[in-house]
Amino acid sequence: MGVKVYETDGGRCGWANPADDLYVAYHDVEWGVPEYDSRALWEKLVLDGFQAGLSWITILRKREAFRSAFRDFDPDIVSRFGEQDRARLMSDAGIVRSGAKIDAAISGAQIYLDMRERGEDFAEFLWDFTDGRVIHNEWKHIGEVPAQTELAGRVAKSLKAKGFKFCGPVIVYAFMQAVGMVNDHLTCCFRHSQVAALERR
Repeated sequence: MGVKVYETDGGRCGWANPADDLYVAYHDVEWGVPEYDSRALWEKLVLDGFQAGLSWITILRKREAFRSAFRDFDPDIVSRFGEQDRARLMSDAGIVRSGAKIDAAISGAQIYLDMRERGEDFAEFLWDFTDGRVIHNEWKHIGEVPAQTELAGRVAKSLKAKGFKFCGPVIVYAFMQAVGMVNDHLTCCFRHSQVAALERR
């Protein structure tokens, strides 16, 4: 999986640093919970794109600054960002100041709206890859968890075909794990069964 593993009491996935309250809260409350809201899914995809080359905790610590800078990730607003907005974002020390990633977020909002206007719901588009069901894995050790899968590769290819950027198979698999399309909590983790119970039936 390529992540640092921390010693835990055996009741939580080892990637969540027990000394970092923010990371623990993210693991215990958000990670792996099935997300069916299109706007929230797009926000997470954008943030995962900004993570490219960085650690997730870096993005997590900047998440509120990102939400402020990107107007709560309202695609209707972000899609209209112009040069003045781009300059504002590039000067915002609270976020990751990457011109390519900022441009990808803006163009991604435009693609999102184009899909919506054509009657293609972003959430339905994503969940169709799993037939609307969560993929429940039974990993016992963090070393068993893959960095990407064949399915993540297909999702990434489809996203790229629509014009989305910073959405390779590794990024997409991390996204799928985070938004609960895949339940990759370890079987020893207390959240494995909890998030499984949240699946839409």
